[in-house]
Amino acid sequence: MDTLLHEIRQEWKDHILPFWLRLKDEAHGGFYGEVDVDLHIHTKADKGGIATARLLWSFSAAARVTGERIYKDAARHAFLFLQEHLIDPVYGGMYWMADHTGRPADTCKHVYAQAFAIYALSEYARATGDPDALPLAKELFHLLEQKGYDRTRQAYGEQFDRMWNTQPNELLSENGVTAHITMNTHIHVLEAYTQLLRVWPDESVRDALVNVLDILYSRVYDASTRRLGVFFDSDWRSLLDLTSYGHDIEASWLIEEAMNVLGHHPPEYVDMVVDIAHAVAERAVQPDGSLINEREGDRVDTSRIWWVQAEGIVGFYNAYQRTQDERFLQIVRDLWAYTRQYIVDPRPGGEWFWSVQADGKPDPKEVAGPWKCPYHNSRFCIEMLERMGTK
Repeated sequence: MDTLLHEIRQEWKDHILPFWLRLKDEAHGGFYGEVDVDLHIHTKADKGGIATARLLWSFSAAARVTGERIYKDAARHAFLFLQEHLIDPVYGGMYWMADHTGRPADTCKHVYAQAFAIYALSEYARATGDPDALPLAKELFHLLEQKGYDRTRQAYGEQFDRMWNTQPNELLSENGVTAHITMNTHIHVLEAYTQLLRVWPDESVRDALVNVLDILYSRVYDASTRRLGVFFDSDWRSLLDLTSYGHDIEASWLIEEAMNVLGHHPPEYVDMVVDIAHAVAERAVQPDGSLINEREGDRVDTSRIWWVQAEGIVGFYNAYQRTQDERFLQIVRDLWAYTRQYIVDPRPGGEWFWSVQADGKPDPKEVAGPWKCPYHNSRFCIEMLERMGTK
């Protein structure tokens, strides 16, 4: 395992973090919003709220783990852009998008985006102690509970306009449906509240986190198929026979993490974590070591997407820690070997490809953008270094 750790540490410090540090926009703040498939930086691309929050989380976590000033400064740079340009001073919440100068470009509010802002601000407060960070995280938490949570349906909403009026969920719906409720939003609210509870052990956060766990178990998870539903209507009816393997394995370790922070491990939740990992291992891990994307009915998307591989490594290692089943450890080794060979971009100035096909050929998609950030792959590196006892 020493070789594995060395390779992961090297990938994080020498490849992933330097790529994103180079995208700092010294003129307008934040980080440049797009790097295309040819590694051309689009300095006038819009800057996404989610991307900014993920960059803030990534550099904050790097500062906490390494103690290095360069990452603390980069985190501060991301925080100032989020605070000054993406937070709505009138109606509260984080905008979806700013233009390259920092002017609001899309003022809609999405629960998913607010969750990432809470997640990032909590990590930034944890890493740096910046006195402005935690009050903003608390403000967004209260706003999300007030505006974003439907107590009647026991569900977090999705998309709202600037004034927090409900809108069709166009931003987080796929596969030909418009979902009133999504699994994706709920697992990231879980993630955000887990991190917030670490730095603000308030009873209201604890109660909200317990509630999200219950929603995931009782509403989203299907024990008979050992998977999470993906898209739902307003009455929690599933809209598609869809399995998202990346989200399933990611959710499994995020649920474990929430239980750890709560200090509460109900047996049925533990079973859910382990059963999901077994199901993804059986259905989605390929002979070449990779993890495919999803299945809808009889249609299988065999794309090897960058974030799915990263979350798979953490999720399967978490399953190994929980069960001591050596099969999970072998999956981790094989998945990292595949990622290192095919997903990591070997070009000078590259990072990770968005995805590759079954033959190993990269897809022609951007290297950085509103959804492509260092959060998944940087976090995989940190999780593995911390879980395996070294930084």
